[in-house]
Amino acid sequence: MRLFSLVLCAVLQIAALPPAVAQAGWVGSWRTAAQPVMRDEALKLQAQTLRLILRPTLAGQALRVQLSNRFGTQPVQLSAAQVAAHLGQGRLRPDSRRALSFGGAAGVRLEAGAEVWSDPLPLAVAAGESLAVDLYFAEAVDLRTVHALAQQTSYLLPGDARSRELPGPSIPIDSWPVLTGLDVQPVAAAQALLLLGDSQIDGDGSSEEADQRLGDQLASQLRREGRAVGVLNEGLIGNRLLRDAPRDRRNPTGAAFGPSGLARAAAAGGASGARVVLLHLGTNDIGLPGAFADPGEAVDARALIEGHQRLVAQMRGQGLRVVASTLAPFAGTTLAAGYYTPAKEKVRQQVNRWLRQHAAAFDGLLDFDRVLRDPARPDRLRPGYDSGDHLHPNDAGYAALARAFPRRVLD
Repeated sequence: MRLFSLVLCAVLQIAALPPAVAQAGWVGSWRTAAQPVMRDEALKLQAQTLRLILRPTLAGQALRVQLSNRFGTQPVQLSAAQVAAHLGQGRLRPDSRRALSFGGAAGVRLEAGAEVWSDPLPLAVAAGESLAVDLYFAEAVDLRTVHALAQQTSYLLPGDARSRELPGPSIPIDSWPVLTGLDVQPVAAAQALLLLGDSQIDGDGSSEEADQRLGDQLASQLRREGRAVGVLNEGLIGNRLLRDAPRDRRNPTGAAFGPSGLARAAAAGGASGARVVLLHLGTNDIGLPGAFADPGEAVDARALIEGHQRLVAQMRGQGLRVVASTLAPFAGTTLAAGYYTPAKEKVRQQVNRWLRQHAAAFDGLLDFDRVLRDPARPDRLRPGYDSGDHLHPNDAGYAALARAFPRRVLD
């Protein structure tokens, strides 16, 4: 983890919130998809602090955070929370800690299924730098809403650790429980780009602790191009377009693959300031049956095409411009026996052919297949873009996808 720049140290100052900021709209700067806990095993906490690490993608002069108990079965009582500049390895920059509030109170009760935003906090945030959000739970809680594939180390600390700038005794965790969003109030016109999809959006295969997912790399490229765009990651491992997580003995994760993309679309599309959405779903609809799901859940190309049409209509109905994407090859994948078959490859090709033939029906098309496939063996990933499981891209593959994203939809 790199240190905060001197510029950020200068701007992270508490100040009265000017009227212009108070009236400004919120724009998403960081987001992660809520999902049920793995194997339906709740994270049980009492008198402990979660120190959750995130990296905003859009600068602003005020912030708020979103907490979620969407998949909880009982209320969760948060006692107190704060945000601070993060120096790496759970260390907080001295004198950067700022308390969060909820309706003027230090804590908040999250009912089962509920989500809540904190009150606005007049704190300047720099895009691309690391923040820590501390959540203190004095009472016993069962946390059942999480994002499992953080690719980022966060920390579980004993007691109320908000005053501890060094983590001290702690347990590293590789997920984001409860925390699902961070919005900012930008100083100038800005927008958010929403990425809704599966593990290739989530960043599976990218380097841990390096922020090399597609969304991270696209956000960095857009900043270098002078575009004020928050990139919001609603990717979810194992997620399918048409069906919820398979509740089958073959699936060891329980409900963690989450509701279908069609079911997630309404909540995801409401992201603050979102103007454009990239949709990437369908690979798991093809691959999971016979691997992690009952073979009877197999889909054909027509079902996936109709699902795409419904999803695009949902997103357009929320006022979003839509970038569709083709499905990348996955022959030879080591993910699970039965995930790939020649028959499944035929369905993938049919869906991709339809997407290309109807590209004019979308506002843009990001051709995952053409960017990532091996020219010599087009049913497989290009070796230089393969993370090793022959399904998920590596950092170079995600960078190539980010470069191929059609910028004109942001204009």
